[in-house]
Amino acid sequence: ATAVESGYTTKDAALSVRRDLNREVKQKIGKYAATLVQADDFVYLDAGSSVDLLIDELNEESAVFVTNAIGHAQKLLKKGYEVLLIGGKLKGVTEAIVGAEALESLNRYNFTKGFFGTNGVHPQRGLTTPDSEEALVKKKAMERCAQSFVLADSSKIGQVTSITFSDMKESEILTTELKDFSYKKYKNIVEVK
Repeated sequence: ATAVESGYTTKDAALSVRRDLNREVKQKIGKYAATLVQADDFVYLDAGSSVDLLIDELNEESAVFVTNAIGHAQKLLKKGYEVLLIGGKLKGVTEAIVGAEALESLNRYNFTKGFFGTNGVHPQRGLTTPDSEEALVKKKAMERCAQSFVLADSSKIGQVTSITFSDMKESEILTTELKDFSYKKYKNIVEVK
């Protein structure tokens, strides 16, 4: 359900639906994000449609990837990458692996970089997602990253969903043209051209 006036959502749309939303913008962000992956990086890739498009642009062969998305793991393997999949419960709507086992899996890793999706970016409410289990996995994975990047097309800027998983200032936020100029003051928001 979505309240149009407030931009507040309480449910995740199916991944098959989200893949086509703002696709060109997400591809632009993904292309930029892929340039941030360097030789020998140990990278966490969060489940979601924006990160899915980042995978298409990857070309750093020595990087190793860990993900909580079966679709991402399959795509990475087809491209010839070394990939690790965390354990846990598979969530049908977003195709993300979540739960206590997923959190325990993440405790073993020390990532050089992580790339995350979000449903909302807000100065006071932070980075948000509608699902509490996914929020816990995102939070834990971010804690394990030396650097974290959030891929958020401009439709997500200023939006708030049910669960906060991180303060907005904790990550570099990759987006496109900001429609709300008040966000331009934040040094951690990068407008991809």
